[in-house]
Amino acid sequence: MQSTAVVALALLESVQAFQAPVMRSRPLSMFSEGDLGVLPPLGVYDPLGLIETRDMRRYEIMEIKHGRAAMLGFLHVIALHAGIYVPGYLSTSANLKFSDVPIGCFASLEAVPTAGWLQIMILTCMQEAGTGFASKAQTEDAEAGDIALDSWVRYDDPEVKTFKLNAERQNGRAAMMGITGCLVHELLGVDALYPTGGLGGAAPPTIF
Repeated sequence: MQSTAVVALALLESVQAFQAPVMRSRPLSMFSEGDLGVLPPLGVYDPLGLIETRDMRRYEIMEIKHGRAAMLGFLHVIALHAGIYVPGYLSTSANLKFSDVPIGCFASLEAVPTAGWLQIMILTCMQEAGTGFASKAQTEDAEAGDIALDSWVRYDDPEVKTFKLNAERQNGRAAMMGITGCLVHELLGVDALYPTGGLGGAAPPTIF
């Protein structure tokens, strides 16, 4: 009986710890009307009430990071469908040119050799640590997503800066939906960009 009570007490403490608000590194000062990223038609959309119990700055940084990656990914899909390739070799040892990469999302990923993926992973880790190409680590005193070096342009006009940051946030959200749609289309066995068959029942010819 005593052991059962101990187990029940331990379970209760673990549930309370899980439900306890997460300590934030700074006071809550985001996700209200007029803040960056809070845009119509949703506005402050928080049906689960996470804003009061989570470190939303971390989630904001993650959203910006994923949005930027999704924008690059979606541009990759558009470029391949348009017939735009980087000149040269993707792998000289495998005699694989960039122009040999297939159009499909999954097929293009599988075409990259293991050594290429290792380089991508190393570069990603360097970017995350702030030692990569033209970037620095995300610091507590910097705005969310501000990982550019000091030589990059900062906008002094508050209205222009707000517009640019909101545009980036919205484009990132659209790109996340777009690249997810492309992947789902291919999993369903249709073309990523033209799931209904494009113009005239088939994917349009390449632009270039």
